[in-house]
Amino acid sequence: MNQKTAILVFANSSEEEIRHKPISGGKQLFSALNAHTQHIVKSTALPYFVYTENEQQGHTFGERFVNAIQDIYDKGFENVITIGNDTPHLQKKHLLETVKQLKSNTFVLGPSTDGGFYLMGLHKSQFKIDVLLRLPWQSRELSDCIQRWIRQSKIEVISLEVLEDIDTVKDLKSVFDSFKTLPRELITIIQKILNHNTQCINTCAHYVYSYHILPFFNKGSPFITFA
Repeated sequence: MNQKTAILVFANSSEEEIRHKPISGGKQLFSALNAHTQHIVKSTALPYFVYTENEQQGHTFGERFVNAIQDIYDKGFENVITIGNDTPHLQKKHLLETVKQLKSNTFVLGPSTDGGFYLMGLHKSQFKIDVLLRLPWQSRELSDCIQRWIRQSKIEVISLEVLEDIDTVKDLKSVFDSFKTLPRELITIIQKILNHNTQCINTCAHYVYSYHILPFFNKGSPFITFA
């Protein structure tokens, strides 16, 4: 066990997640994702800490994230690996590879397809609060900005494979269509959400067709519209 390194799971509860990601069936989805993420983390045998909205401190996302990392350093750890709860293809190997790279004082980033990241590993000497607070959090430029900042600091950056995170139903479709392995419970939940979404789209399409298109082809009595 490497007691110099700890994992920070920076992720809201399922109740809080669905406030920001309104996915039908999202509460069950994010509950399963939280459980899946913690299962992966526990399998590494590394110390870990979970910071939900109850433990996070700060007014902005950047403040809450930076304060959480500082808390882990204050506990005596030298390296922190931060992850969220919305990357179902995150595996034990990604975390262990990060631990390995941190031994060489490198900066590790796991980029996500939306321009953010699903994992960041850094030594306390690389932890620059003023710089981190100025980063464009929750934007598509985030990963690129971090890599530029680290390279300008003459620190080697190691990038893990790009993975998909989940913000919308469209992201769920991409995750489901991939060839990576997912737990059966997650597959069932995602499939249920996608099927429900497809049914809603079909219902809406039928409504639009029936009430907005068909009247124009009325061969009987004229229809009445109200302005």
